Amino acid sequence: MIRFDILSVFPEMFESPLNHSILKRAQENGMVEIHLHNIRDYAEDKHRMTDDAPYGGGGGMVMKVEPIDKALTLIAPSRDNALVVLLTPQGETFNQKIAEEMSRHLRIVLVCGHYEGVDERVRGHLVDREISIGDFILTGGELSAMVIIEVVARLIPGVLGNNDSASNDSFSTGLLEYPQYTRPGSYRDWQVPEVLVSGNHREIDSWRRKESLRRTYLRRPDLLEKIKLSDEDIKTLEDIKKYL
Repeated sequence: MIRFDILSVFPEMFESPLNHSILKRAQENGMVEIHLHNIRDYAEDKHRMTDDAPYGGGGGMVMKVEPIDKALTLIAPSRDNALVVLLTPQGETFNQKIAEEMSRHLRIVLVCGHYEGVDERVRGHLVDREISIGDFILTGGELSAMVIIEVVARLIPGVLGNNDSASNDSFSTGLLEYPQYTRPGSYRDWQVPEVLVSGNHREIDSWRRKESLRRTYLRRPDLLEKIKLSDEDIKTLEDIKKYL
């Protein structure tokens, strides 16, 4: 079981996305816990301000350190038991490898940045890791948090029902996933490859590996530089390149 705590100034954004499909079932089955915390509830002034103008001037507002610190102190007083993550465009780019690392934690606290960013003291003293979901700018970290929860939760044993589903997904093996088909076997003269209905599982596995290599080479050749390929994989790639 894994627990997510989300710190946000707009926690209502999560209510619908987190209560459907896989995440809904995972919560109902006790495999995932998700707790929402409104950072405004931890602001100390009467207006519950979570942001202020930046020192030194400049446009926009900056999220204050005090409400975030107070929230973390009350929500996760023993920081040793939780991974605290700040969601920010300046963080390391999220990928399947990082998701696998995060899935080993029993508790993850996601701090959703907003406005022009957060007070640097949050980054320097209160969080363990900074993560971005890509090289683009969002209004806040809420959508990033949803993405991370979805990706990490899928890796928890039992969440998908079939544990092979996560291990065969694109990027889990370092390669893009092979093509998938389902019934009908023939549609508008578009046929399912014969090998997939042959019943020969060794040939099916071989075909899937070859197609994963082919698709990765054509669409994301950079991934091939990051994984260890077997001698057979290298030979397969050489054959693929000959006939393209």
